[in-house]
Amino acid sequence: MGVIGIDHVQLAIPEGGENEARRFYCDMLGMTEVPKPTNLSPSGCWFESGSVSVHIGVDTDFTPAKKAHPALLVDDLADLRQRLEAAGIETKDDKQVSGYGRFFTQDPFGNRIEIMQRV
Repeated sequence: MGVIGIDHVQLAIPEGGENEARRFYCDMLGMTEVPKPTNLSPSGCWFESGSVSVHIGVDTDFTPAKKAHPALLVDDLADLRQRLEAAGIETKDDKQVSGYGRFFTQDPFGNRIEIMQRV
């Protein structure tokens, strides 16, 4: 018996940040919002793209994740970087990782997000 995959990644946001999260995760990253189960808190929102699920939860004592982060694989790194920067969202290079192009950015709440493409 062992770990066979990751079902989702959860990131925290401050109260009332759902619309900003939608603009970033849907409009910028191209993910689709999916309904949360009705038995869960009405706050927050969930996003999917292919087999990737990002759950956004409201934390009343919110502090952005500055080091811990999801690494999202994309099919056109240069295009996404251009879209983010055109929207005024900062991107940063980091040390190269063999087999990948990559950069880091932040969601509107300061959570660190790694964007990667296999090369």
